[in-house]
Amino acid sequence: MQRIDTDVLVIGAGMAGLTAAARSLDRGASVVVVEKADTVGGSARFAGYAWTAPDRAVMDEVNPNGDPALRTALVDGFADGIAWIRALGVHCADAVPILRYGRGHQFDTNQYLDECRRRVSARGQLFTGTDTLALRTADGAVTGARVRRPDGTELEINSAAVVLATGGYQADGALVAEHIHPRAADMQVRSNPVSAGAGLRLAESVGAATGNTRSGFYGHLVPTQVPFRDPADFVALSLYYSEHALLFNLGNRRFTDETQGDHLTAMHLLEQPESRGLLVADERVYREWVLGSYVEGAVAVDKFELTQRRGGRCGIAETLADFAYLPPEWGYDGAAVAEQIRQVNAAGTAVRPTRTHDDQPLDNGPYYIIETCPALTFPFHGVRIDATARVLSAAGGSIAGLFAAGSDAGGLYHYAYAGGIAPALVFGLAAADTATGHRPAVPAENIG
Repeated sequence: MQRIDTDVLVIGAGMAGLTAAARSLDRGASVVVVEKADTVGGSARFAGYAWTAPDRAVMDEVNPNGDPALRTALVDGFADGIAWIRALGVHCADAVPILRYGRGHQFDTNQYLDECRRRVSARGQLFTGTDTLALRTADGAVTGARVRRPDGTELEINSAAVVLATGGYQADGALVAEHIHPRAADMQVRSNPVSAGAGLRLAESVGAATGNTRSGFYGHLVPTQVPFRDPADFVALSLYYSEHALLFNLGNRRFTDETQGDHLTAMHLLEQPESRGLLVADERVYREWVLGSYVEGAVAVDKFELTQRRGGRCGIAETLADFAYLPPEWGYDGAAVAEQIRQVNAAGTAVRPTRTHDDQPLDNGPYYIIETCPALTFPFHGVRIDATARVLSAAGGSIAGLFAAGSDAGGLYHYAYAGGIAPALVFGLAAADTATGHRPAVPAENIG
């Protein structure tokens, strides 16, 4: 069996893995990257912004049950992450508001990923189409891995550090059903199709701690019965405007505060009967939030028109009385839904569930109706890490030589979300810095 010696072995070549690899090279380490897919980039190819909460207080408010050390590390490390992107010659725009509580930067993720790949190919080694079969250990420490190339040959890679960055396990139905919800396997996956739990299984094989089961997932509402045709649909079909609309379950009732965010509503809808619901926007919501840009700089897409063109369940009711004509095969009582809308409008700020961030009435027809269901990007359960990306042991302490970043890592979020690219970037850098002996300083303005 051929043997390769290196300082850092990175398993996975998406945002977190390529970041860890390029940073390790920048720190003077030798690097090998192995990637299961034939191409690199993973789900980050479909993203366009790096964003998170602007400070610790906001992060604590929107994500109170996430790991406190990871919450703090993400906020404190974000500025260094943006500086790192720019240091690689990738343009990163000025900060803009994201959702109601975040701040972030638009940048060309493909340019960034390709630049990292170029650096790894020039100064390290990159193996694509390569499966990681097992981690190697000695005296309780991880010392490398055994991998299999596309032609069936196996390589033994010895390393001082191993970084797991395989992108989560959203493509494995059994794992998402176990750790998210029994119906989670029925969700469409709005990310790369090869992230099927390799990092989680490798970590568990050497005694890593994992968690937290049933802590939620990142995803968005999408129209029912409209399959994704290509990755562009991951954004085009996401119904971000739901935080200004009303959502009704099969019992014709609202069940959550939609204004808290589409990503949170998606998690709550998964738990409703059949995990589907009726999303209703009036003329104001349609004009301001369906036809308008969801994030500054993003291209607006008419989600209703696209759903209609793609054959999804949707319709227009000129008045609330017209809800009575909803197709009975959809399973809703249109008249009951209309009555609920009247009650929401009459209740104003006293409505329950509350509408915290947009309590304006939906009283101006026509009404734009889309049946919706949740789609999955990545789970929040994963390999537990500390603030420096060291993998924690189920027996206590950390596992020497083992790190994790990106969607392989768990514990950061618990039924909350403040960015996906940002944690991949921040903890990818942290893994590289720790593995190569460079401990980043905490920014003075964030101490305390």
